[in-house]
Amino acid sequence: MAISAGHCRGHIANFLKRACATKRYNPRYASSYEVVIAGGGSGGISSGARLARALGKDKVAIIEPSEMHYYQPIWTLVGAGCKTLSESGKPTKDVIPPNAKWIKDKVEEIDPDNNSVTLSSGEKVNYKYLVCALGIQLRFDKIKGLPEAFDTPGVCSNFSAHTVQKTFAALQDFQSGNAIFTFPTPPLKCPGAPQKIMYLADEYFRKHGKREKATIMFNSAGPSIFAVKKYAESLNKVIEQKDIVTNFGINLIEVKPDTKEAVFQKVANPDEFLTFQYDLLHVSPPMSSYEVLKSSKLADAAGFVDVHKETCQHKKYPNVFALGDCSNIPTSKTAAAVACQNAILASNLLSVRDGGKCVPKYDGYTSCPLITGYKSCIMAEFDFDLNPLETFPLDQGKERRTMFHMKADVIPNLYWTQMLKGRWSGPRLFRKIMHLGMSK
Repeated sequence: MAISAGHCRGHIANFLKRACATKRYNPRYASSYEVVIAGGGSGGISSGARLARALGKDKVAIIEPSEMHYYQPIWTLVGAGCKTLSESGKPTKDVIPPNAKWIKDKVEEIDPDNNSVTLSSGEKVNYKYLVCALGIQLRFDKIKGLPEAFDTPGVCSNFSAHTVQKTFAALQDFQSGNAIFTFPTPPLKCPGAPQKIMYLADEYFRKHGKREKATIMFNSAGPSIFAVKKYAESLNKVIEQKDIVTNFGINLIEVKPDTKEAVFQKVANPDEFLTFQYDLLHVSPPMSSYEVLKSSKLADAAGFVDVHKETCQHKKYPNVFALGDCSNIPTSKTAAAVACQNAILASNLLSVRDGGKCVPKYDGYTSCPLITGYKSCIMAEFDFDLNPLETFPLDQGKERRTMFHMKADVIPNLYWTQMLKGRWSGPRLFRKIMHLGMSK
């Protein structure tokens, strides 16, 4: 029996319609890119900008579900009432590099053996090279009583866009009693943030006549105020001057909002607990790698992407790179670290793509602008070995107003206009110039 061309076209059309409905023949289901970047935070956007500029239009895809991109380091000042949340963010569509493809979805699975990632929609995206920039997840749920306690007065956190505005409200509402600021067990991003808001709270209380009625406490799971000796010595003087009580080696495990109690566990002796009454409680939550990384072959034992610390290249899969908070690079998880890492990662990835090798360039540089008041800051900069690696030819261990303005005004502008556009590689060149070529 003869079959007409029109009849065949009808059958093919119906097949394609059914296949697309079940994603068996959806062109998007197996899209491919030269480079796929998992995550659209600081690391994903900055490295994506460099790679998309080098490779051309639609060769780079950035997978990111969020509609807003935040410059999170400024949240300390949002919580202190001198910046607004809206100032800290821009729509994601406005920061995606012009040559890159934005896939507005979430990564659910990474298969490095088959060079693909699976999205929450069920789609697969194939890659020649993968950049992991998924960041780190906040685990408020690991503290009993949270996040429910955020619905009660006095409990706040600068670490989330959903809770940061509660911090300034808590400072305003505070009248007397214990103001407790917590520091969790590692890992965590921006390890200076838990104490910065404490110093700002002290100054706010003094300005508003509340300080004499307040006991400010820093309850930390760590052994000291800061890991770098030089800056720790300076911060201990600040703590003494501000009459702040420090309790080291204790970790927040429970909040009881009905009785306004915070329960801490001793790190050295997990069977011992301490309970404190609070009138203000600023929580820095425990953090962890995302499950999609923990369950992948890319992760180390702790769940972070296992890369060579000086090149950002994966130790097993040479076409996989990682940077920022999701990597196991042994330096503080800060935007300043990402500023250096994104340039090194992009350079090494392009070298491998062209048949070359990775060049070890990263020295572990990171920075932590330690705000100590509304107009003062200690600009901590250091390397893998926790040795100071300072940009300016002056003692950065001292509180300075100039460094506060660097933190509050200069660095955010540098972030939006240079770093996210792939044009900022950290201060290494400026450091050499400032030190007449005598610095690293």
